[in-house]
Amino acid sequence: MPTPLGVFRLEEYLGHWEFRARYHLTASDAQSSTVRELLACADDGDRDAWERLSLQYVEVEGGRALRETIASTYERIEPDDVLCFAGAQEGLWCLMHALLGAGDHAIVTVPNYQSMEAIPLSLCDVSGIALREDVRWTLDLDELRTSIRPNTKLIATNFPNNPTGAVPARADFREMVEMAAGRGIHFLSDEVYRGLEDDARRLPQAADTYERAISLGVMSKAYGLPGLRVGWVACRDRELLARMARLKHYLSICNAAPSELLARIALKARERLLARNRGIVAGNLVLLDAFFARHGELFAWRAPDGGCVAFPRYLGAGGVDAFCTRLVEEHGILLLPASIYRSELAPVPADRFRIGLGRYGMAEALDAFDRALETAQALP
Repeated sequence: MPTPLGVFRLEEYLGHWEFRARYHLTASDAQSSTVRELLACADDGDRDAWERLSLQYVEVEGGRALRETIASTYERIEPDDVLCFAGAQEGLWCLMHALLGAGDHAIVTVPNYQSMEAIPLSLCDVSGIALREDVRWTLDLDELRTSIRPNTKLIATNFPNNPTGAVPARADFREMVEMAAGRGIHFLSDEVYRGLEDDARRLPQAADTYERAISLGVMSKAYGLPGLRVGWVACRDRELLARMARLKHYLSICNAAPSELLARIALKARERLLARNRGIVAGNLVLLDAFFARHGELFAWRAPDGGCVAFPRYLGAGGVDAFCTRLVEEHGILLLPASIYRSELAPVPADRFRIGLGRYGMAEALDAFDRALETAQALP
């Protein structure tokens, strides 16, 4: 039975602490850029467009120029296969409401960003497939297969995963897609961290695979540009996109013209931006490997397969929630305890926390973390 939307735990927690904590060690986005840095990436035409930009409405679907640029990042997507939103969250909400209703069934991977399961749970019956902690956060394909019902309308995944950083083998991902395609089920791939993994681990973009596959993208995470509030859904099911656009009329209506132009400039410079952010992640991983090696009695650590977040285990006394609370209250170091990621659908390990890897300032933050761990006050 559908259940009402509850408190969005992650957003409420970050809303309280994100701009108060001195060391934001749980950021889910990569390093941001300034407007000046983005404009330095622009060609003459885009710089002139910025100077001449009229602050008027843009198309509900997203400006044609932006949709053309987004489509160019796919292999089989055309501009009319793209629908833009004010961030990925709005796109996710419109998709779920356009696709699901009473009597339908959806399948989502766990752990997840809360709205990935909360929105469909408010609309229909939902099953959760837990990534298996004991085998590098892999997904059990047999469990996925047996979870499909005659009324299953959607399979929703997120890779690289938030919060684990897991990326499945390409063969496993293809099998997931084939399960959905063979039964005419829509397949959602939340790809907001795509581009922050090694080329060898990078998965195909779902929208390129078959007509009912859906790619969710955004400028916020891998590109590190959350202030633009520009996201999109790419899918060759244009009737579904039309239904989503009609829902958008009741929400943002359209994006901001300056954000769309800056997003277009960033996407044209995507190789430069993503390479920079991968470099930041790589450097931070070296620091984190050393940090967790120094504190092996307190933490169990494995580097993520991709993305810019990871989900280490806390081994100390008192539980991870108490640990994270004292760390932020007494030392200004912000982490996300696993309770933020608890699921109504499948178990999530209760002894982990999310740490962010994508921003500058890691060395300073880990120095503060080291000092905190040296004091009795830092531990429950």
